[in-house]
Amino acid sequence: MSFLDIENATKSYGAARVLNETNISVEEGEFLVLVGPSGCGKSTLLNMIAGLETVTSGEIRIRGKRMNEVKPAERNIAMVFQSYALYPNMTVRGNISFGMEMQGVPKPEREKKIAEVADLLQIKPFLDRKPGQLSGGQRQRVAMGRALTRDPDLFLFDEPLSNLDAKLRVDMRTEIKKLHQKLGTTIVYVTHDQIEALTLSTRIAVMFGGDVQQLGTPDEIYNNPVNMFVAGFMGSPSMNLLAATLRQGADGMEVELARPDASKVRLPFSAATTQADLSDMDGREVVFGIRPEALTDSEGATPASQAIHYADILVDVVEPAGSDTFVTVTLGGKDAIGRLRANAKAVAGKTFTFAFDMEKAMLFDPETQQRIA
Repeated sequence: MSFLDIENATKSYGAARVLNETNISVEEGEFLVLVGPSGCGKSTLLNMIAGLETVTSGEIRIRGKRMNEVKPAERNIAMVFQSYALYPNMTVRGNISFGMEMQGVPKPEREKKIAEVADLLQIKPFLDRKPGQLSGGQRQRVAMGRALTRDPDLFLFDEPLSNLDAKLRVDMRTEIKKLHQKLGTTIVYVTHDQIEALTLSTRIAVMFGGDVQQLGTPDEIYNNPVNMFVAGFMGSPSMNLLAATLRQGADGMEVELARPDASKVRLPFSAATTQADLSDMDGREVVFGIRPEALTDSEGATPASQAIHYADILVDVVEPAGSDTFVTVTLGGKDAIGRLRANAKAVAGKTFTFAFDMEKAMLFDPETQQRIA
């Protein structure tokens, strides 16, 4: 039995099912991120855990206790919303203490708790200000402070950083991670931002179409996606997914990709690269997956890799990005992005020698979209 158990949970509105049978177990102290595009069911699942949505079928248990019929206020859960949900007419101190006042917590204990969370979240200078006098990041810290005063069994975060600008999002990500490491609390966190998911979580549930597509550690999700959706959704820039054909070569199976001039790039995809048996797949159409960092320049390739292969390809676009240079080429009839070193000498309109790290390459079935190798 885990700390939080979601067992065969579904949600329907009339005949429309928005969450299919979902099974997730969360250990105490874990940081689980539910990630996926809008409408995938992640916020619905979070609201079901909170008790804001009923469970159509299945069970949700916290510490072994069935929660389906338990009111939200009785679940000992603290929720931090995207909108902060602060009282605009109250000071920061009033917002943080309001819940404790409603629970009849004595004033000395309230003041002690306010001081503790103000120190923890570095909001002490703002205690006598009202929310309208605070920045977005400061308001989000106040919302977290209010949640912390409850000493909840479980923290639920519903896209808490989506209203912040890019720099503040990065700063607040760090603050939330520090908070989790310091307190060791159990967190379920919803976001559509896969960078947030990868950087914050101990485990990720990637959701799409009302289903959990894959549940695993950030490393498992990023490096071993089970299907094309997970592969394409996780990572920035996302994985290149290119139409290809498997061909039998002299030393094993090869992946054949078309250039715009109809010539072919052929890259070994042998037993040294994969444990899958591809021997009977000669001529089979596949989707070739490779991340931008595995499509790079010769000096940027991973030195430890035993499967670096080179191909000359025409460069379409060069985008310097400070520490990296991103280039776009056309392969398999689609744009593919490579991530090069900042000083790589790629020039738009000219051919460049790319290094393909085939240890990091993948194959998918174009019909089922499931991983082949």
